[in-house]
Amino acid sequence: MTDRFDYVIVGGGSAGCVLANRLSATPTVRVALIEAGADTPPGAVPAAILDSYPIPVFCGDTYIWPDLKAKATRGAAPRVYEQGRVMGGGSSINVQSGNRGLPRDYDEWAASGADGWSWRDVLPYFRKLERDVDFPGGELHGSDGPVPIRRIMPKDWPAFCHAFAKGLRANGFPELQDQNGEFGDGFFPGAFSNIDDKRVSTAIAYLDAATRQRPNLSIHSNLRVERIVMEGTTASGVVAIAANGERVRFDASEVVLSAGALQSPAMLMRAGIGDAGQLGAMGIACTVDLPGVGRNLQDHPSLTFCHFLEPRFRMPLARRRASMMAARMSSGVTGCDESDLYLSSATRAAWHALGNRLGLFFLWCNRPYSRGRVQLTSPDAAAAPRVDLNLLDDERDLQRLAAGVRVLAGIVDASGLGRDARDFFPAAFSPRVKALSKVGEGNALLTSILGALLDTPAPLRRLLIERFFTRGLKMASLLHDDRALADFIRANVFGVWHASGTCRMGGAQDRDAVTDTEGRVRGTRGLRVVDASLMPRLPSANTNIPTIMIAEKIADAMVAQRRASVAPLFAAAH
Repeated sequence: MTDRFDYVIVGGGSAGCVLANRLSATPTVRVALIEAGADTPPGAVPAAILDSYPIPVFCGDTYIWPDLKAKATRGAAPRVYEQGRVMGGGSSINVQSGNRGLPRDYDEWAASGADGWSWRDVLPYFRKLERDVDFPGGELHGSDGPVPIRRIMPKDWPAFCHAFAKGLRANGFPELQDQNGEFGDGFFPGAFSNIDDKRVSTAIAYLDAATRQRPNLSIHSNLRVERIVMEGTTASGVVAIAANGERVRFDASEVVLSAGALQSPAMLMRAGIGDAGQLGAMGIACTVDLPGVGRNLQDHPSLTFCHFLEPRFRMPLARRRASMMAARMSSGVTGCDESDLYLSSATRAAWHALGNRLGLFFLWCNRPYSRGRVQLTSPDAAAAPRVDLNLLDDERDLQRLAAGVRVLAGIVDASGLGRDARDFFPAAFSPRVKALSKVGEGNALLTSILGALLDTPAPLRRLLIERFFTRGLKMASLLHDDRALADFIRANVFGVWHASGTCRMGGAQDRDAVTDTEGRVRGTRGLRVVDASLMPRLPSANTNIPTIMIAEKIADAMVAQRRASVAPLFAAAH
């Protein structure tokens, strides 16, 4: 079975859904969108995906690539690295953050060779994608885009958030209203792609009923792309495998990879596009020698901490949105930029009775210096690639996390969240914690018992925390021993699912750039990458909204190029 399209888009995630909408808006252009996971059409979006609280869907195995793993550091064991395998991709399983990052992030992209990607260049596309319900219109925000952006303002914060804000103020952090419009250090209500307390994925925002009814748009789910069809250096289509094992070929004038920063480079390498030596060792004939494919992998090095919550700081489980506020901070590490740390909070650590007794803090490094790599383990498309995040390969990232831990401890100490410093403790997003976060009757019963135990007298509670949560590790010992703190960071750092940079765009003279500034793969024809792979450097933000922006901007360029190419033909015919 073969069908012919102008564009075949591989991956229905944060970028792919955008491209499918914008490219198919031209009625004469035939577009196919192929997603390996399930579809989420209007009226049939699973309740778990719509939920404002993402942990149950994130910690399940229905909507992720189950075999995709990553090593956080060189000495760590590989662990499942949750990446969306469902229409909407990461936007269907993430925390729904609407964070753009900072102008300096994009100005640096342009300065590094990605011409046309400065803050001034990308701002129109941030505005185009959004419908900001709190700050509509003006120079900074959009008012009629497909993605709603909203915040929970301080007047609606629960007691936990107000206590956290108290600690931040006491440590000199100013209060900001708009994290996407005020760019210095400070704390603010987080922006989220969420409306009426429901998630809005790119599948919901861009593949609405009207878009799906376009006769020139063909949407395919539960169909995994096996390979790119190459004729020399020209991509002419893809071959995909259905659930029943049937192979389906899609011929295309252009193949667009939007499979994410781990899958897109793997697909290129299997097509013979990458480092010639590495491909040869894998038994793959090199078609285009591009050593940058799979390199420059970046994620935000992250840590988590918890605080036992007295009943007055707990939020009813019926209130779903748990993440409401965050802060940008500066580490003060010599030679590092300002606002190089990000701190977010959640009023519960999990969906269950135990998690509801624990406030959660996420600390990560903006602008990481460490770089990782994606490599093939086999030419077989069914084999997941090897992912090495190498999060602490640059000592500056460890130093900045250590500085952030000390700042966080001071914030918590001034917050009034507890009467004893021992109620604040280091946590870890371990496989054991993830297993406990899966929704089920067994976990509900177990966590209700554990939660009740935390409400016992303080000495017993702290004994339980040290025995079962921290295994004897105490914040006090970390804060007073630089080596102990560094060892803790190395043992517990993890990637916060912001993989990017593995097919980075750049100037024509940049040997390590994989694509040009419109995502076209160097040395090929008819092949493009449009997703977080393109990012030269990870922005000071969650990657979802920047990835949507990238797709909007490149889709605009693709539409303009097509119009320019058909205009002479139209003129000649008339």
